[in-house]
Amino acid sequence: MRATTIARNYAEALLVLARKANDLDGWGLAIQGVVSAIESDARLRNFLAAPQVSAAQKNAVIGKAFTGKLPKDMVRFLQKVVMNRRQMLIPTIATEYGNLVDEATGRLHAQVTVSRETSDADRAMIAAQLSRAFAKTVVPHVSVNPVILGGVVVRVGDRVMDGSVRRRLKTLRARIVTGR
Repeated sequence: MRATTIARNYAEALLVLARKANDLDGWGLAIQGVVSAIESDARLRNFLAAPQVSAAQKNAVIGKAFTGKLPKDMVRFLQKVVMNRRQMLIPTIATEYGNLVDEATGRLHAQVTVSRETSDADRAMIAAQLSRAFAKTVVPHVSVNPVILGGVVVRVGDRVMDGSVRRRLKTLRARIVTGR
């Protein structure tokens, strides 16, 4: 099995636990916190990856580190992942969990490129317009690229909506050159 397939299976189990606790977003933040700890602390990452350290020893450390900070069922979930020697998949599990929560809640993520910094009000307007266009809740991830000159370029999955001034000028130029 591919790592993403395995991670998706674990993420589905995590989603069941989060639904049972009635806190999908809270559990998403918690698993992301674990991922941040693993990615930012080389000692923790090396400890989890070390084959000479037994799963029982790793689980003891996880239990001490996260008990009281994470829900009890999440700590047990992490310990089960370690027992099955899949601890290095925790970042992928977190990503897959986020995807599952987005599917379950009807949320889309859009990569939005603008020519200059936008205000919070502009970001809210962009989110509202995209949510109306896609009939789902859209979470915009805004980046600035002055090359587009103006307007907005939106990417949702493999769909691109290019409303940039640069594209409009390019289209106008092509019309002038071809005489249409």
